[in-house]
Amino acid sequence: MRQAHPVEREVGIEYYVTDSDGTGGRLRVEPEDFRVRELEQFASEPIDASAEKYPHLLVRATLRRWDTNDFARELSNRLGISRERVSWAGTKDKHAVTTQLFSIEGITFEALPEISGVEFEPVGRTGRAILFGDLAGNAFEIRVRDADNPERATEITADLRAFGGGDRVTVPNFFGQQRFGSKRPVSHEIGLAMVREQWDQAVMTYVGNASEREPEETQQARRFVEETREWGEALDRMPEYLGYERSIIHELDRRTDGGARTAEEADFRAALAELPDNLTQLFVNAAQSYLFNQMLSKRLDRGLPFDEPVEGDVVCFADSDAPSGLELPDQDRTQRVTESRLRSVRRHCERGRAFVTAPLVGTETEFAEGEPGEIEREVLADAELEPGDFEIPDEYTSTGTRRAVLVRTTLDVETDPLELSFSLPRGSYATVMLREYLKTDPANL
Repeated sequence: MRQAHPVEREVGIEYYVTDSDGTGGRLRVEPEDFRVRELEQFASEPIDASAEKYPHLLVRATLRRWDTNDFARELSNRLGISRERVSWAGTKDKHAVTTQLFSIEGITFEALPEISGVEFEPVGRTGRAILFGDLAGNAFEIRVRDADNPERATEITADLRAFGGGDRVTVPNFFGQQRFGSKRPVSHEIGLAMVREQWDQAVMTYVGNASEREPEETQQARRFVEETREWGEALDRMPEYLGYERSIIHELDRRTDGGARTAEEADFRAALAELPDNLTQLFVNAAQSYLFNQMLSKRLDRGLPFDEPVEGDVVCFADSDAPSGLELPDQDRTQRVTESRLRSVRRHCERGRAFVTAPLVGTETEFAEGEPGEIEREVLADAELEPGDFEIPDEYTSTGTRRAVLVRTTLDVETDPLELSFSLPRGSYATVMLREYLKTDPANL
């Protein structure tokens, strides 16, 4: 193992599991350098099925330079329908070529508009909208540009196979940097403050807390907010493109009568509520992800295996409906590993039928036993948290779940030019694989 990049350590990722130096290089120079195709797990009726009985059109869309949310907004605008009638299974990045499923309520395929950078393929009709998570995983085809040492990919691949003890490459199932922000990784800090009901800290972490990776104008505005809390002038200084920060500051200025009184916790909480619900929920999710990453790093610290359980671990079992060749954990089917079950569960893990897990902590989290349980409790104690703290006011409460600690896949590598092809289960990040190869600043991933 070797120490991770400093920015990664801020989000709980302490190590690379491979010792080799990286290949270097750049990703997403062109959208075609990063191709993503959903591995589908959603049934539909034929395209000519009754629109009355099956009101949702299911299409496969290939998008070039389109963020999923932006595309859904553009599509609904072109069709003249509510954005709520467009649904999808997984959010994809703008700097890529992505192929994914969408459902559109009350529309025929012939009614779909021509949109630059978009190709539609009819799939069928369904009785309900496709929902987030209605996919098995994603297949990636990635080209790395300007790699300094592409030949190192061969050694790194061998190390990743050794880490998992088999013929597939295996990496810890960290949450990738984009979960927290590549330039300003603070979403987990905001979430931790929310869980502690420290609304002042949550707001100031969001609107203040300047990063040297941001434009100088933005850094200056954030520092002014932190140093003065003069909301009216801060609003004038905050750049227009930081719309969410501006909405929070505007609400604080309004609630304090233009600075006539000092903002209180209730004011900060109300100001944070100016953000979209999905964004504030993301902060709580990021806090859970940060704690999970720390648990994985501590497991590496202690030398515990990732590909097989030790006594006290909690495992989940594989989804039997997953596409062929994809190891897809089903976190709803779990079992605690006792001494009497250890040998049989290890066999299941060897065959890809079971996976060691760690918790995404919530109100209903039950810790593992033995050394894995010690790690889980230690991480929460260091954060001065308990599972019950995730009983947050309003809709931000999380009951928690468990997540596999490793991701294992078949990976094909070409070194001239450097290209990698692999598939991952839903919820796993391509960047946690790519970081082991490039060993570069996370902003380049």
